[in-house]
Amino acid sequence: MSTRTEPVHPDIDALRSHLGTLKLPFMLEHHQMLAQTAADKHWSHLDYLAELLNGEAVARADRRVQRCIAQARFPVLKTLDQFDWNWPTKINRLLIQNLFHMDFVTQHANVVFISGTGLGKSHLMTALGHAACLRAHSVLFTGAIEIINSLAAAHAAGGIKRVLNHYIKPQVLCIDELGYLPIDKFGADCLFQIISHRYERGATLITTNRVYKQWASIFNNDAVLTSALLDRLLHHAETVRIDGKSYRSKDQVEI
Repeated sequence: MSTRTEPVHPDIDALRSHLGTLKLPFMLEHHQMLAQTAADKHWSHLDYLAELLNGEAVARADRRVQRCIAQARFPVLKTLDQFDWNWPTKINRLLIQNLFHMDFVTQHANVVFISGTGLGKSHLMTALGHAACLRAHSVLFTGAIEIINSLAAAHAAGGIKRVLNHYIKPQVLCIDELGYLPIDKFGADCLFQIISHRYERGATLITTNRVYKQWASIFNNDAVLTSALLDRLLHHAETVRIDGKSYRSKDQVEI
């Protein structure tokens, strides 16, 4: 008994080749299946084409989001839903939730999270950066000391401009743990250059354990540089203060 097979269109190999060349993987994978669906449901040619193009557009947008997340280099993914609002003794929940509308990205504004250790400021910054990735914004997550170390190595190798651009280019730059370790004059100058070049061109998110009046001690006790940096950073900025005890001590507190 013979098995009936569907006739293969003579131009199918050429079609597949063109779809591959044009980098249309969704259409390459699904065009035959959707053609059968179109025949079964009596779609018009335009309906079939629209379905293919819509699928390709959705798949391409998803791939872009996944690239943004990978390129952001988050140490661990966090979301706003995972944040424990009940632990801090003081936190402006409405302000933080409004930040997730992402207006600060299009406005090239900045966000500074200030708190002691273990209160979730890095969690919130990561969640905000991840939310920006879901909107297909380019994001980079890095530590303040990591920035300085990479620029010092690049300076020694004669390629500091390229590395500076690496931190200037993203639509959203997340700088974690500013102020936890001392910064020398070279590091202070590098961070100032990054903030200055990003001023009104990109959004910068920062976590720190120091209030602004203590920032001169972060930047090598250079009051002039610190004042100039804060002037640019805070011109378009939201400051998120979080008070309370470290969440890492929660288990000990409950014992």
